[in-house]
Amino acid sequence: MAGLIDRAKNYVSEKVANMPKPEASVTDVDFKRLSRDSVEYLAYVSVSNPYSHAIPICEISYNLKSDGRTVVTGTVPDPGSLKASGSTMVEVGVKVPHSVMISLAKDIGRDWDIDYELLIRLTIDLPVIGDFSIPLSTKGEIKLPTFSDMFK
Repeated sequence: MAGLIDRAKNYVSEKVANMPKPEASVTDVDFKRLSRDSVEYLAYVSVSNPYSHAIPICEISYNLKSDGRTVVTGTVPDPGSLKASGSTMVEVGVKVPHSVMISLAKDIGRDWDIDYELLIRLTIDLPVIGDFSIPLSTKGEIKLPTFSDMFK
């Protein structure tokens, strides 16, 4: 009896491992807005859904790093769902307080940008499997807003 159960477990785990799963990539990170207390950036994440039905996104968490240290972390609760059999562009808003920008003064002073690494974890609810996380990472430079950006 135990051998039969083990074979059934192996069969199911093999089928689940070979199932197509959603894939994602960070396509861009751009300046969004400057406010009294923070600078906001948008990360654009393209997610492909191979299934013929919509899949809910449970949560998106992010960690913005600069110069090897964490600048800001956060989550996007209830970000919607992925459309069926297609690609969905998900926007992840990253809000960086001005007090944090001041701590990055050395990096900013060199070239008026922030060298960053953005780590994003997209958690979706797959039928049968349950919660499935897609880790993403991107590196680049974020240009800081200029005085003229405040009046756009």
